[in-house]
Amino acid sequence: MIEATADWEQAFAEWLKPFLEALGHKVRQRWAPVYVRGLLGPGERKSVQPMAARIAPSDCDQLHHFISSPAWQTAPLEVVLARQADRLVGGPETMLIIDDTALPKKGEHSVGVAQQYAGVLGKTANCQALVSLTLAREEVPVPVALRLYLPKTWCQDRARCDKAGVPADRRAFRSKGAIALEEIDRLRAAGVRFGCALADSGYGRSAAFRRGLASRTPLWAVGIPKTQKLYPATVKLCWPAAQGKGRPRRHGVPNQRPVTAAAGLKNVPWRRIQWRQGTKGPLSASFAARRVRVAEGVQSETGHRLPGDELWLVGERRSSGARRYYLASHPAETPLQTLAATIKARWVCEQAHQQMKEELGLDHFEGRSWAGLHHHALMVLIAFAFLQHLRLGQSGQRGKNLHHWSAAATYPASHPTRAARSPRRSHPAAMPQMPRVH
Repeated sequence: MIEATADWEQAFAEWLKPFLEALGHKVRQRWAPVYVRGLLGPGERKSVQPMAARIAPSDCDQLHHFISSPAWQTAPLEVVLARQADRLVGGPETMLIIDDTALPKKGEHSVGVAQQYAGVLGKTANCQALVSLTLAREEVPVPVALRLYLPKTWCQDRARCDKAGVPADRRAFRSKGAIALEEIDRLRAAGVRFGCALADSGYGRSAAFRRGLASRTPLWAVGIPKTQKLYPATVKLCWPAAQGKGRPRRHGVPNQRPVTAAAGLKNVPWRRIQWRQGTKGPLSASFAARRVRVAEGVQSETGHRLPGDELWLVGERRSSGARRYYLASHPAETPLQTLAATIKARWVCEQAHQQMKEELGLDHFEGRSWAGLHHHALMVLIAFAFLQHLRLGQSGQRGKNLHHWSAAATYPASHPTRAARSPRRSHPAAMPQMPRVH
């Protein structure tokens, strides 16, 4: 437990040291700690002006220039963050969770803003969308990447991109899946270790994304739509006994017709499985699984896609009656309990997104530029990782289960309502309030 401001200051300085070395520029080395302090400290609003009023009243312009300036790049600091995250939770048992999070906005000038689905609102809304990658080990998340998804309407509007400072090499449209795969390559190049990658159906519905994921990690599990076509694992490709006139066949013909994911589990038994203990008791649902081959190969002369590699099809039936479907690359002997627990491990990234917004102001940035948004997001990631570094150190663990924690626990006197609405069973001792920066 950190009992004094001096101890907190020392821990904070040590944590930021490699980041500041990567930043290099002396003026930026001065303002980066101030900005991160503003994110970590008390206050309902974490945009530049209210943070400056609390921690640097006479230096609002300098703080704004630091975070919005396109003169410095995020890449060197992102390498440090990736390595620190790997040190905290990386390893063969670690999950890499791919998702996205929406930042609701008013107006049309903020970079990347458009009418698109916002999970936080449960509907289509005017927002920015950030592709997110999170390392997680035993319910301990450390987000390591936040990248803006640029809608096609933006990519086709040169003047709009110019005004928002979108780099020339980022103006070609890229899907969220393509952005995520590029980020995985970056993290692997930085030495990040993980054993399994997870993604929801927004990513898993794409065969190109699944192939890209499979080429990067042997173990993965993704959501798919119920209409996804697949074959039983026993499907075989047959060739006609005699070849008639005309062009010879290039591919065999499947001896079974593909069916939807929903139909693929029609005769498979379902079993109730508990995957973890929640705040209100055990979390459980009914699951079923069978081996399949997805219809994602080349298109045959019959008009159907040929079967791909053998995978697990997993179905989840929730207490509400809703059903969800997943594909997993795990070995054939994998127990259903393991498949269910792996699929449900995605929940920690959603908790991390909520805490980065409610406690660290991820969605509070009021600038409009590409550089400003990504600089702010990176500072939030560094602040979040620092809190995890402290909690893991305080609990005497590395990558162990901290159950449900809240960043509000860091400042209980400052955020009583936030602490109250983030229920948890246990967490390491709270830190003292951040000192005011003069």
